[in-house]
Amino acid sequence: MSGATSRHLGLDLGGTNVKWTIVEHEGDAWQAVARDQVPTRYAAEPEAVPAGIVAQLGEVALTAIADRGPVSSIGIGVPGLYDPVSGRTRFIVNVPGPWAGLPVAGPVAEATGVPAFLINDARAFGLAELRLGAGRGARSMVGLTLGTGVGGVIAVDGRVHLGHDGTAGEIGHQTIDPDGPWCNCGNRGCVEAFARADQICAACGTPSVEEAVRRAREGEPRALRGLRDVGRYLGIGIANMITVISPDRIVLGGGVAAAGELLFAPIREEIARRVTTTSIEDVVLVAAELGTWAGATGAAVHGAERAAGI
Repeated sequence: MSGATSRHLGLDLGGTNVKWTIVEHEGDAWQAVARDQVPTRYAAEPEAVPAGIVAQLGEVALTAIADRGPVSSIGIGVPGLYDPVSGRTRFIVNVPGPWAGLPVAGPVAEATGVPAFLINDARAFGLAELRLGAGRGARSMVGLTLGTGVGGVIAVDGRVHLGHDGTAGEIGHQTIDPDGPWCNCGNRGCVEAFARADQICAACGTPSVEEAVRRAREGEPRALRGLRDVGRYLGIGIANMITVISPDRIVLGGGVAAAGELLFAPIREEIARRVTTTSIEDVVLVAAELGTWAGATGAAVHGAERAAGI
């Protein structure tokens, strides 16, 4: 993409808030120039929630465009699966209601007069970090965002790989123990089954991930042991990805990434133990830089690149 400066809107649909970001693009440079959020609007009846939220996305987009537009495209990050061709959702997590087959991109485009495109929120996180954050300059990248689940992203040759249906990059749903605990996806022994937020809390004996990190920093043995175990499981999954992809950079985001070396050290140890086919000295493990705004930012970048045919 090149040419004159353009602006692009990203929407990030979350169970608590709808975030929006407008990014400015010129040549190879990307810059976030405005952002805000509003509480996700829930209808009284669960069956009416999805349609109400889709209407809200259109309203939020119009407000953002009036504030800092015009924009050339809209990207919408959704917490689940979608059809990239039709712009319909297939399955959405943490937001109630019948989402299967629901048009999302189309109604937002109709409300704004701007082309709109869907992307999974974890892939949006990775795209944002690749273009504006901790992944800048990487030729190939693996990203994980650690929260309620374990989202993932793969970038090869400077582009996020989405696969034929937008689902490529589900690193959290690779099996690392065939007889392990059940995962929310229906499989057993996924990375996510060991490293999602509730499992971290259980391992550390804390009510929240933030508390787990705090106690570990203070040297509490159970919290330290819990984070080390989580780091080991993440390290196994990341080692698999390094063996397959041989990326330049690994980017970790989400609340638990704030633990820093308490988590990163066991990940590195597991990588060193398991990766034998490529040089791990050239693989850099870093924390994400863009925080909770990565999803909306990456959605904006995705919309811009899709509109440009990239």
